[in-house]
Amino acid sequence: MSPDSLPPGSVRSAAEVNEQIRALWLRAGGILSAQERAEYELLVVEWAAAIRGEIIEAA
Repeated sequence: MSPDSLPPGSVRSAAEVNEQIRALWLRAGGILSAQERAEYELLVVEWAAAIRGEIIEAA
């Protein structure tokens, strides 16, 4: 599932997004196509936002 397919306001945990990132790298065999690279970049942005949200909640 790409981040674009999530309903508005839906937030996944950093752990969930990290699993998606790992799965992408495994599927790609460590070499990302242009499309996979774009997906990876979206996932990293989503992961960073989730981490920030988790840090704010913990504070």
